[in-house]
Amino acid sequence: MLPVEKQWINVQQKTFTKWINNKLKVRNITVEDLVHDLSDGVILIHLLEILGGESLGRYASKPKLRVQKFENVNKSLDFIKGRGIQMTNIGAEDVVDGNRKIILGLIWTLILRFTISDINQEGLSAKEGLLLWCQRKTACYPEVEIKDFSTSWNDGLAFCALLDIHRPDLIDFDSLDKNDHRGNMKLAFDIATNEIGIPDLLDVEDVCDVAKPDERSLMTYIAYWFHAFSQLEKVENAGRRVEKFITNMQGAWEMQSSYERRMRELLRQIAEQRAQWRESSFEGTYADAKEQLNQLSQYKRDKKRKWVAEKSDLAALLGNIKTKLSTYRLRAYEPPPELRPEVLDREWEGLTKDEQERSQLINETIRDIKNALRRSFADKANDFALTLKTLSMAISGLEGDVEDQLAHVQRLNDNLPPLDAFLETIAELDKQCAEANIEENDYTTYTLDDLSYELGLVKASVAKKLAFLENQMVARNMTNLTPIQLEEFESVFRHFDRDGSNTLHEIEFSAALASLGLVYDEDEMHEVFLQTSGGKSSVTFEQFIRFMVSVTEDQNTAEQVFQSFREVADGKPYVTELDLRHSLIPDDLIENLIQTMPRHEGPDLLEDRDVPKYDYITFMERMMDTGNNNGQDQSSGHQKQPSINGGH
Repeated sequence: MLPVEKQWINVQQKTFTKWINNKLKVRNITVEDLVHDLSDGVILIHLLEILGGESLGRYASKPKLRVQKFENVNKSLDFIKGRGIQMTNIGAEDVVDGNRKIILGLIWTLILRFTISDINQEGLSAKEGLLLWCQRKTACYPEVEIKDFSTSWNDGLAFCALLDIHRPDLIDFDSLDKNDHRGNMKLAFDIATNEIGIPDLLDVEDVCDVAKPDERSLMTYIAYWFHAFSQLEKVENAGRRVEKFITNMQGAWEMQSSYERRMRELLRQIAEQRAQWRESSFEGTYADAKEQLNQLSQYKRDKKRKWVAEKSDLAALLGNIKTKLSTYRLRAYEPPPELRPEVLDREWEGLTKDEQERSQLINETIRDIKNALRRSFADKANDFALTLKTLSMAISGLEGDVEDQLAHVQRLNDNLPPLDAFLETIAELDKQCAEANIEENDYTTYTLDDLSYELGLVKASVAKKLAFLENQMVARNMTNLTPIQLEEFESVFRHFDRDGSNTLHEIEFSAALASLGLVYDEDEMHEVFLQTSGGKSSVTFEQFIRFMVSVTEDQNTAEQVFQSFREVADGKPYVTELDLRHSLIPDDLIENLIQTMPRHEGPDLLEDRDVPKYDYITFMERMMDTGNNNGQDQSSGHQKQPSINGGH
């Protein structure tokens, strides 16, 4: 490793050589060995003529003799002294004999005079002024602290900061790896040379690889940065002055252009909106009318408010234009006739009138549509109700032969499906009324729920009538039953046919038989059900009647019924309503029994003291008294059997 003194001498010689070559390139002269090439005084004369901007006169351009070299060097030194540049202990022999330190000192004197001396910041000397310039330019970079022209520059960040503050388009300081000193230095030097045009007087190792970089070399190099960016700032300052002048001069015209453009656009939008309202039409539905009302409300909240603000801004802008032109003593501005404020006022008045008419039209349309919906719903509802009434009357007024009645009811039943479609139409109208917030209707008393309920009643009535007539057809063929028995069995069947399917499931079948006094254990009942239904999951009315016919002779004798009463009464000489209900007799038959049977007047049990008691014994004895016909049915010749329900 070179001694410290040797290091700075080599760096200075290399830097100063590059500095001289940068100056001499206008004459296509290149210095390779600073000490040797300056020893004859020729290159020194060329350098001084370039720096001083004048000729030094005649000299030996190709000196061979030592005396000629002395004359050339002395001519150069005299020129330097003539410029008022102070030199101490520098003689011609020092240059001719190649005294490196003296020669470097001479070149540094020239650098100070012709490169650095014109740097001035707040009256400070060249060195302090250059340092102050560097400090101010990098003050906003926390990573950079410039205290001198030596160690403050080791990491390359100071150079990067100078580039970033002046040409941020060329470098991104924030993205730098702050620990990559050589990389940052090389990046800065390359950008300075290739993009800014600063001579590459220093190499990366001249600054990064030494503990204390050479101050003179750094000052020489940084001075070029100062001049490059100062010139850039001068150009930028001049550009800013021109820009300010042009801005001031053109500002009013730009405001005029903005006023005309915005006024023209506002008038266009207003005209477009008015035309849209004139050309709009209604579909005739509430949803469409409501949507158009919503669009009008949205227009008021959004578009119109923007237009109100724009109208106000345009009036203010026009006033500002007049003020600005007056300030710069420019010719007064008068908008084109079609863009003047009075034109906007006239169009705005028309817009306001159209908006009011539009609002009235929409409201009237909505009212008309609502009324039409009310009438439409009422017409359909009233027609539907009349149809249901007609069907109900037709069912209730049926008379005559069972076959004729059955055929008529079947025709009525065939007319029910279209009523469902009719009700769907009414439901759609009801939905439209709900969407239109229609809560009252003076044209009808019916609601959708009313009609749906009444249709259900009609359907049930038709179904019951069909079942009744079909059952009558079936029962009419059961010649072993008396009319009273048939009515009783049919009544029980209908009572336990909970779903109206004209069939009984096993549990319903069991309950029906129990209400008729036919009680089986679980296994027996299941076997009876399977036999009666033919293995199906339910028993039809016809199957039920056939079963009852098969067991009537065994189950319907008065003596057996009398025994059944005794079982219901649990051996007591009377029955209570609760006894009857526990036996699962249908409610309507129980009501009939308690109205028919006489009251029991004898002793009773303690738990029955406060409830009505009925004398089934007297009741059955009266029923068992067959009178003069000795129990014979005169018309049929068969033994007359009391009915299970007590002989209605």
